[in-house]
Amino acid sequence: MDYRGGRIRRKIYFGTAILMLGLVLGMRCAQLPTGCGDETVTGIPQDSWLQVDGGQALEEGTKLVCLTFDDGPSPTTTQVLDILKEEQVPATFFVTAADHNREYLPLIARAVEEGHQIALHTAKHRYQDIYASTEAFWLDIKELRQSICHYVDLSTVTWLRFPGGSTNTVSHKYGGSSIMKDLKEQAREKGYQVIDWNVCAEDAVGGHPTASQILKNIKEDAQDKSVCVVLMHDTAATATTVQALPDIVSWFRSQGFTFCTVEEMARQTGQTGPA
Repeated sequence: MDYRGGRIRRKIYFGTAILMLGLVLGMRCAQLPTGCGDETVTGIPQDSWLQVDGGQALEEGTKLVCLTFDDGPSPTTTQVLDILKEEQVPATFFVTAADHNREYLPLIARAVEEGHQIALHTAKHRYQDIYASTEAFWLDIKELRQSICHYVDLSTVTWLRFPGGSTNTVSHKYGGSSIMKDLKEQAREKGYQVIDWNVCAEDAVGGHPTASQILKNIKEDAQDKSVCVVLMHDTAATATTVQALPDIVSWFRSQGFTFCTVEEMARQTGQTGPA
């Protein structure tokens, strides 16, 4: 990347400015994931989700954005992929393999072919099942990997996003108060990298927000951030996310952001997942 005009170069370490995931934002991002019944889910983790690893940093003025989509593939995924292809923008898909979306799993192969990253989200996405115990969680991940192995090289699938985020408390009533701490530790031991998000589209909340509201939510959360990991969903219930996507891409471009996958962001910044 070429930096001209005598710009002063300095390192920007990602501190509390981009790591503040406050209670207000967490309340706004509460969601009802597919297959979770009337479960109330805390959406944004309350602790640091990105940490400096190895002292790497970005040059002054560099801004990165990762568009991430949870809970797919689904009937809307084709439209999402079409838009991303037209805009020449990479994204990261945290996929599931529940009964309702198994017929759309072949779309994973298209996503891979077009340069997107595939990551794990769980197969069933049912809190009472996946968070019943750590053993139950990893059995679910095994099922997911088996379900997607025909469409992606599993050796490249090393990133994981916990439903509800890495510090959700809903899981406690199923697997005990230490389950998320134990799962994060086990994820590291198994070689997975875990990531949450710091910008939320709020597209999975009740009431089906409009495309303009989704864009507004993202712009508000992304304000003053140098690195944005944007949580969106590609499900049958989030058609307005598809409607908003071109404007979301346009806005981030206008703000000087470079689009990248989660894996690319990690390489550039030396970031890792939650402690």
